[in-house]
Amino acid sequence: MNFTFLGNTIENWGIAALYILGALLFAKGLYWMFNKQFKNLAKKTRGKLDDIMVDMLEEPIVLAVMIIGIWWGYDHLEFSERIQSFSTKIFSVLVVINLTWLVVRLVDAIIVEYLIPLAQRKAENTAEQFGSIIRKSIRTILWILGIIIALSNAGYNVGALLAGVGIGGIAMAMAAKDFVANMFGGITVFIDKPFIVGDRIQIDGFDGTVIEIGIRSTRLRTLAGRIVTVPNNKFTDSYVENVTLEPTRKITATFGLTYDTNADRIEEAVALIKEIVLREPDVLDDAHAWFSGFGDFSLNVSLIYYVRKEGDLFEVPNRINLSVLREFESKGLEFAFPTQTIYHKPMN
Repeated sequence: MNFTFLGNTIENWGIAALYILGALLFAKGLYWMFNKQFKNLAKKTRGKLDDIMVDMLEEPIVLAVMIIGIWWGYDHLEFSERIQSFSTKIFSVLVVINLTWLVVRLVDAIIVEYLIPLAQRKAENTAEQFGSIIRKSIRTILWILGIIIALSNAGYNVGALLAGVGIGGIAMAMAAKDFVANMFGGITVFIDKPFIVGDRIQIDGFDGTVIEIGIRSTRLRTLAGRIVTVPNNKFTDSYVENVTLEPTRKITATFGLTYDTNADRIEEAVALIKEIVLREPDVLDDAHAWFSGFGDFSLNVSLIYYVRKEGDLFEVPNRINLSVLREFESKGLEFAFPTQTIYHKPMN
């Protein structure tokens, strides 16, 4: 037992091995308890938080037990000062990485189980799409912080490292400024919600339905059926018109009658048009029709009315225009068309 191997007796190696073996057996037992006991107890409660905690704590705690067991076993061995210092740094890094893993799992589970379903219950169509982006961003930030702390515990000069990364980051930012602008534009769309997937919007001369919102760009399907990709930075420095959110759609029309139509017949036409519009169930009651003036070849009657949001924007004016045409024909009111009357004076 007093035989020396790598600077330690067989007895010390045996004690170290027993600690490691004990930690392995304890970790196995703890893993079994999490799967058979703790999870069953958590399922019996109403809330989901305890289920999440048990599921997320299981593997990091088992790994922590293994790390502690190996450390206790290693503590019974003696090595050179250089190896001891290196080993201490390794264990400190492992502890920080394990804690970071635990925090990342807990935060990720809370986002998936609580925040995303909460947004979906509020009928946010972009919640699922941006939920994955938020999850990845938070995981990346937490892992970066964990690695920085681990490197600091290992004795590295994190300040100098961050300074070097900062200089490189400035160069990268200059090269990728458009990408960064688009990314922040996507975040702005997610936070301000000027539109969601399925809305019809107008921006920079494009009119279409939003079919996808990404972190860099947004895709529209125009009224012509084409797909247009709009960089997200456009939504931060351009006016966006959300057509879907309008309560009504204003429709303007002008009907030209022939110049031989007298004033009484003009009044009849105005009343007839207003009556036709008010009969339409998908039109608001504040329709306006009036004799608007004398055109080049017609007496003009103008009409303004508002189609309800649930009404068909194309079918409602179609029905009204056909009704006006039929009623005018039945009443003998004639529409004007471009004409010219030429007076010729014979020369003596």
